[in-house]
Amino acid sequence: MNNLIDVAKQFVKKGKVLKITELGKGNINHTFLVTVDSKTNSNFVLQQVNTQVFIQPELVMNNIEAFANHVTYKLNNNSLLHNRFWKIPQIVYTSKKKNHYIDQKGNFWRAISYIENAQSYDTVENSNHAYEIGYGLGLFHTLISDLDITQLADTLPGFHITPTYLQQYEEAIKSSKVTTSTEVHYCHLFIKERANIVDTLEKAKQQGILKLRPIHGDPKINNIMIDNDSKKAIAMVDLDTIKPGLIHYDIGDCLRSGCNTIGEETKNIQSVTFDLDLATEILKGYLTIAKSFITPQEINYIYDSIRLITFELGLRFFTDYLNNNIYFKTEYPQHNLQRALVQFQLFKSIESQEKAIKKTIIQVAT
Repeated sequence: MNNLIDVAKQFVKKGKVLKITELGKGNINHTFLVTVDSKTNSNFVLQQVNTQVFIQPELVMNNIEAFANHVTYKLNNNSLLHNRFWKIPQIVYTSKKKNHYIDQKGNFWRAISYIENAQSYDTVENSNHAYEIGYGLGLFHTLISDLDITQLADTLPGFHITPTYLQQYEEAIKSSKVTTSTEVHYCHLFIKERANIVDTLEKAKQQGILKLRPIHGDPKINNIMIDNDSKKAIAMVDLDTIKPGLIHYDIGDCLRSGCNTIGEETKNIQSVTFDLDLATEILKGYLTIAKSFITPQEINYIYDSIRLITFELGLRFFTDYLNNNIYFKTEYPQHNLQRALVQFQLFKSIESQEKAIKKTIIQVAT
């Protein structure tokens, strides 16, 4: 804790650090809320960036700066919000005016402003919450839709390129020492039977049907903050993965995480389903605002994005399990295997409702 306080002090101009508490359940970075006692300093989020994942963390910070500057300017010169409020997580600079701090052990730290009087949820509470989740992502995409992608570095080469994850899985099989079990055998078979879908979006990109845009990269529902008073979406957080990409990976991931009503960490595998009613509300919220920039061709690939991102995440969890859990944080040895099984069960639910989901997308979009 003393080390944490020393790090937090680097971002405090006046006053002192009162308290540091762990914040959130992220699978990659270590995140803390820092409470300070000075009127000139607001509470802020302190994160130790995982440099095994983000091997060039300085570029991550540059992307966040480019994003924040673009959106701040746009909000100040646009009536886009229609009586809503939208907050942008801002970088908290060190006393030396740096956007990060490297401690004596070489750990990379950064601080981001804390969104007060708001919270995120691991599962969707109700239909209104679902609508706001969709609206929040739609507003985020709208705000950055005209951000020149040449201003953004690709901080995670291969991220959300599903064929690459399939290759990594095939490499993991060769060296894995995981003991074969019924669950492991099931995952291998599941992947083999559906491997032909992995290039669906990438092929559309190569054909010019889909184009690169700025994306969030990790728009799970717990990265969309809901205002405690108005119950409306007020911010998107966890901006590490902002980069050029296909918005479909964002849309699909938002629906994947939002429509699994019992969450990603459940052990009750057979109860995992994709809730079409919640999907309808998320899509309504999203397309209400995103219709200003999204194309009919992009809308046509939304179902594929939901199915593919669910398969992709299950594939990544299972590959990490085969690799002895070196990427995602785990609480027990089989944690990533369990997570993979949840995603594969969700995939089956999505697949079984293909016609209904596609019909819903068409109805909401028209």
